[in-house]
Amino acid sequence: MAEQIYVALLDEGVDVWRPAPAWKIADATYIILRPSDYDAEDEKWQFPPGSTVIVERRKTSAGDVLAAVRSTQLDRQTA
Repeated sequence: MAEQIYVALLDEGVDVWRPAPAWKIADATYIILRPSDYDAEDEKWQFPPGSTVIVERRKTSAGDVLAAVRSTQLDRQTA
């Protein structure tokens, strides 16, 4: 079952975190899944769907969330 993590959006002018579904594959490691409304032309994600990322807890306007903070070497090509 997918969990929700947050991915930073780039080129927004302010800090913006986008919720995204992800599979947990280890303690703090997730594979970002492609949400049905994903549009690479509209939003530039720091880690696009298919990326394997490490998450950390971050405080955002949405509260305390799991945020993708760095990529791993296990990146997948599709999700």
